[in-house]
Amino acid sequence: MAKALGIGGMFFRSRDTSVLAAWYETHLGISQMWNQEAGMTVFAPFKETTDYFPADKQWMINFRVDDLDGMMAQLRAAEIAVETRPEEWDTPETGRFARIHDPEGNQIELWEPPAPQSE
Repeated sequence: MAKALGIGGMFFRSRDTSVLAAWYETHLGISQMWNQEAGMTVFAPFKETTDYFPADKQWMINFRVDDLDGMMAQLRAAEIAVETRPEEWDTPETGRFARIHDPEGNQIELWEPPAPQSE
């Protein structure tokens, strides 16, 4: 099963905390006390005028994944819409990206970092 690999921490408000927690565990493998795998976490404030994520949202969470194709297949099988824009979002330097929304409309970015280059 494809799974998210890590983030430093995230706390946010929810209309129905138990339903939302179950959704994240079911579809991304993330539980409340989640032991994530080591790896890079990006912390980057964006300009207030950015169009990289919806203007009515203050944040967008990004999860590292180990198999973006496998994760997208799982999500689509669960009838979760997955958006990709390879020409716009993906590069050999930064990796591959996809986006989904949780049941409360929060945008989630999925990121498969580029494979380490062998020397």
